[in-house]
Amino acid sequence: METQDSKMSVGRYLATRLPSLKPTFDRQPNPFKTLTLLNFQQWMFFLVAFCAWSWDAFDFFTVSLTVEDLAETFGKTKADITWGITLVLMLRSVGAIIFGIAADRYGRKWPFIINNILFIVLELGTGFCTTYEAFLGVRALFGIAMGGLYGNAAATALEDCPEAARGIISGMLQQGYAFGYLLATVFARAFVNTVGHGWRPLFWFGAGPPVLIIIFRLCLPETQAYQERQRIREATPNAAKVFVQEGKVALKKHWLLLIYMVLLMAGFNFMSHGSQDLYPTMLTNQYNFSPNAVTVTQVVANLGAMTGGTVIGYCSSIFGRRFSIVFVCIIGGALLYPYTFVSNEKVIAPAFFEQFCVQGAWGVIPIHLMELSPGSFRTFVVGTSYQLGNLVSSASSTIEATIGERFPLPKKGKVPRYQYGKVICIFMGCVYAYVILLTIMGPEYRGRNFDVAADSDMAEATGQNAMERKLQAEQHEDLEKGAGRNVEDIRA
Repeated sequence: METQDSKMSVGRYLATRLPSLKPTFDRQPNPFKTLTLLNFQQWMFFLVAFCAWSWDAFDFFTVSLTVEDLAETFGKTKADITWGITLVLMLRSVGAIIFGIAADRYGRKWPFIINNILFIVLELGTGFCTTYEAFLGVRALFGIAMGGLYGNAAATALEDCPEAARGIISGMLQQGYAFGYLLATVFARAFVNTVGHGWRPLFWFGAGPPVLIIIFRLCLPETQAYQERQRIREATPNAAKVFVQEGKVALKKHWLLLIYMVLLMAGFNFMSHGSQDLYPTMLTNQYNFSPNAVTVTQVVANLGAMTGGTVIGYCSSIFGRRFSIVFVCIIGGALLYPYTFVSNEKVIAPAFFEQFCVQGAWGVIPIHLMELSPGSFRTFVVGTSYQLGNLVSSASSTIEATIGERFPLPKKGKVPRYQYGKVICIFMGCVYAYVILLTIMGPEYRGRNFDVAADSDMAEATGQNAMERKLQAEQHEDLEKGAGRNVEDIRA
C-alpha cells in the first residue's frame, strides 16, 4: 500500500508529526461487541498464538526463577547462571531472522510448529543437563527458537483480524507474556524442590504444553492473508524469484522505516526491562520487603500489566496508535516517583498502575508493527525489530545495578544496600522521554489494508498485470463454482 507519508518531503513530514498526533475519536463498538466481530477461525488463530506466546514466556522465566538452584547444581555463581538468560536474549535475533523469512516464504503454519518442537526438545534437554557447559549450549539454542515465535504469533493472530478489533486483540496478545510469567511463578512453586529432582521437573513440565499447541496449530489452515499472497506468487513462473524481488522492493522503499522500528523497539524494551528487572531487588535490598511481600507486589503489577495492555490496545483504535502510546507514557512517567519511592506495602497501588502504563503502551505494539511492516515480510520485520530492540536493551538491569552502587545506603548486617529506586526513577524518566519523542516523530498506518491486492510492493515485484490476471482467474474460478452449485441445485 502506498502511504501518504512515503510521498512527502522530509520537511513536510516533520511538520505533520504534531498535528497528526491529535486523537481521532473514531467510533468503536464497546469492547465486548468488538470481540464478537471475530469469526470462529479468527478466534482460533488468536488463541493458538496467545498460547504459544504465553508458553514462550514461561520457558524463558524457568531459568530466572531457578537461578539459585541451578547455581548449586552446577557449582557456579548466580552471575554464571545468568549467562543462560543473556545467551537467550543475544540469540533471539538470529531466530527472528531465520523463522521470520521462513514464515513469510513458506507460510505461518510449519515454522510455527517447528518452533514449538524445538521448545519441547530444548526444555527437556535443559532438564537433563549435567554440566554447566551443556546448560549454556542448550539455552543458546533455545534463544534461537524463542526468537522465531513473536513475529509469527503476531501475524497469525492479527493478519485476518477484523480492522475494528485489531487494537484490543493486539493488547490481549501482547499480555500473553505477563500471563506466561505468572504461570511460571505458580508452577515453579509447585514443582521446584517439591516432587524430587530439584529444579528439573519445572523444565520437564515446560516441555508438555507445546505438544498441545502443535496439535492445535495442525488443525488450523494458513491465514487468508498469506494464502492470497501465495496465490499471486504461484501465478508467476518462479515463486522463489518473486519472493526475492519482494525483498529487494521492501528494502529499497522501506529501509528507513525498518531502522525506525528497531530504534522504537529498543526504547520499548528498555522501558519494560528498566521498570521490571531490578524492581524485586529494589524491594528486598532497599526497602527490606519479605519474599512473600515481593511476590504479592509482582503478581499485582503483572495483573496491572495485563489490564493495561488490553485497555490501551482497545483505546488505540479510538484515539490512534501514536497518541495512545504517548499519552500512557506521560502517565507512566508521572507515576515513577511513587513507584520507586514508596517504601511500604502501599507500593502495590503504584506498581499496578505503573505496569498498567508500561504494558499498556506495549499493548499497541503488535498491531502497530504489523501495520508499519511491508506486507511481504510482516513476520520477519515484526519479529526481527522486536528482538533487535530486545538485544539492545538486554543490559538494562546491569546498567541500573552498576549506577545504583554509586548511591550506597547503611548496610543490613553485612549485606550492602543501595538506592536502586532513585536509579530506576531517573533511568525510566529518560526512557519515557525517548519513547515519547520517537513515537511522535514516527508514522502511523492505522487501518492499513492487509490484503495483497492493496500492496503496492507486491505489485511492483510481480508486475501489476500479473496480479490483475491472478485476481481475475480467482473471480472466474468463483463464478464457475457458483454456476456448478446452481446446476446441482436444479438437478436436485
